[in-house]
Amino acid sequence: MFKPVLRASLLVSSVALIPAATSAIAAVDSTTYREIDQFMSVFERVRSDYVEKVDDNSLMKGAIEGMLASLDPHSSYLDARDFDNMRTQTDGNYGGLGLQVTQEDGAVKVIAPTEDTPAWRAGVKSGDYITHLDGVLIVGGALDDAVDKMRGTPGTSIKLTIVRAGRDKPFDVSLTREVIQLRPVKWEVKGDIGVININSFSRNTGADVRAALQGIDKKLGGKPRGYVIDLRSNPGGLLDQAVEVSDAFLETGEIVSQRGRNRRDIERYYARKGDFAHGLPIVVLVDSGSASASEIVAGALQDHHRAVVMGERSFGKGSVQTLIPLDENTALRLTTARYYTPAGKSVQEGGIEPDIQVPQLSDPDYKSRPKFREADLSRHLINEKKIDNSTLEKDDKPDPRFTATAEQLKAKGISDYQLHYALQTVGRIQPQQFAGGGARKGGK
Repeated sequence: MFKPVLRASLLVSSVALIPAATSAIAAVDSTTYREIDQFMSVFERVRSDYVEKVDDNSLMKGAIEGMLASLDPHSSYLDARDFDNMRTQTDGNYGGLGLQVTQEDGAVKVIAPTEDTPAWRAGVKSGDYITHLDGVLIVGGALDDAVDKMRGTPGTSIKLTIVRAGRDKPFDVSLTREVIQLRPVKWEVKGDIGVININSFSRNTGADVRAALQGIDKKLGGKPRGYVIDLRSNPGGLLDQAVEVSDAFLETGEIVSQRGRNRRDIERYYARKGDFAHGLPIVVLVDSGSASASEIVAGALQDHHRAVVMGERSFGKGSVQTLIPLDENTALRLTTARYYTPAGKSVQEGGIEPDIQVPQLSDPDYKSRPKFREADLSRHLINEKKIDNSTLEKDDKPDPRFTATAEQLKAKGISDYQLHYALQTVGRIQPQQFAGGGARKGGK
């Protein structure tokens, strides 16, 4: 989740320091300066004696990246290419496969495929490892190089070799690149229930959700029975858009708070009066790929008892990154705060626990495929108050409600069991069970 800023500046003023404080600062500065001198000695030795000539820009970039890599997995330095990739993913369309990936111990790991893209249709899953592209090993290479190879001209093909837990050996998937149209919000009506699928939190997501709610009313010629808000495999995005989306379903109350290093550094975000969803029943679907901004929305609606959260425990990314431009082409992405749900809970590591655990029975690999979450990332921020879900998630006792096999569901025409169960649940909920309803009159 990003909180962009236009410019970061350091304001220095002259103050009178008591002798003890002055000596302490002098001691810290003295140690820091010695370490800087040591860094410069290493820098000079590398640039003069390394077996091959290395340009100064590469050395400095490596030093900056190494410093940020020692912090947490979400702080990083964005060079011109990274900056351009971020703008492309947030604002535009590109030719590619529709994959969001990260790097773990030199391997390319899938965070989530974007819905209705070549990767999603081919069945690429969260937690898959991509080891080869067109037969060429990419393990140990740069993540940016792998991303560049997977993108390309629409209509061209590429072969991915995938390692998946539960499979005896790697397998190949051939994909054809397409123009990936970034549509953060899609909606449809199933019976008398509105289904809103939020894929990301980019700059217009809040407005698109409000438009979806109005579109559902218009298509039905009145109010629906309720809504399913699908946040599965949504990796997050912009903080202000998570607040806008939550606000569309809440009458009043706190949505989220973010807390920085200092105890007094707390910023709270509140809903404005009115509920675009008319106070009707809501089920929110989440899974292990629901992260950051998705968890803000799910946590806010859950804490206000505005929705039933259903599915699997979410990813557990409870930190805020501030995007600080350094010049026209580079920026610093720095973790500056943790966020908390209205009940004061940090989702860092632990994630959002669903009110109703519903497995994705229509996926034949769901039992054998491990879940990839924040706690699996190296150097992730520690949450000392997290709830240990391991015992519950390792419980192999069958739930009598969820015994159907993927083959049985397919025979019944059910391709998405979690959505199927959510629709059934909305049909059973009475509107008066929800607090905080009330139609919003006028615009926001």
